[in-house]
Order: sequence, then structure tokens, then C-alpha cells
Amino acid sequence: MKQVVWVGSSLPDLKEFPEEVQAEAGYALHLAQRGERASCASPLTGFGSAKVLELIIPEGGDTYRVVYTVKFESALYVLHAFQKKSKKGAKTPMRDMNLVRSRLKDAEKCDREWKKTKGPHSRGDPK
Repeated sequence: MKQVVWVGSSLPDLKEFPEEVQAEAGYALHLAQRGERASCASPLTGFGSAKVLELIIPEGGDTYRVVYTVKFESALYVLHAFQKKSKKGAKTPMRDMNLVRSRLKDAEKCDREWKKTKGPHSRGDPK
């Protein structure tokens, strides 16, 4: 099972959500750690694959989003957690998309470092 790495303020941001939302997000992330996908998870548009996903959790008339990636071998990286403010359309605001892109780069860096120190080649395995 992959470990979960919280990038930036994603964990404290999630902890600001209502308890029901936190519980649903936690369960969905647990499923993702096991290689499964929760029913509230879908690929985040604009990232070209199903490796960056978004949990969409409605609660009390509001919508909460948690963005994560399963792209890397080292861990499941939670990139962003936010409450969607706009009531029009399903499109994720540009500010949030830019933050996800930036944190995805941070996760890529972290994964490269993990491969250098703990990856298969560091244990003497042939390339």
C-alpha cells in the first residue's frame, strides 16, 4: 500500500472541512492507496491522464474538492484541498489549477529524490 504524502497546505486545508467531508475524503484516499478508485473520484481535466484525480464531495449545499496523484511509485501525493466557491459550472478555478500544477512539480521532485535514496537501484538491483 502506498504511503500518503501531503503537499503544501493540503492537510491543514482538509482539516478545515466538515467532519463528514474529511471522513469521505479519508476513505477515498485509503482506497486510492490500495489501487482502487472511490465513486467520488474522477480524472482532473487538463492533466492529460487519469493519474491526477479529484474527489468531488458535496456537503450541505457546498462542494469540496481534494486533488491527488497516483502517478508516482513512491507515494500517493495529495496536492490540494479546497472548497469550490462558484456555483456556476463544474470547472476548477484557474488559481486552483495553477496551485495543483505547482504542487505536482513538487511531488515530481520528491519522487525523484525517493528514487535516488530508496528506489530499486539503490539496493543494488540491476538496472
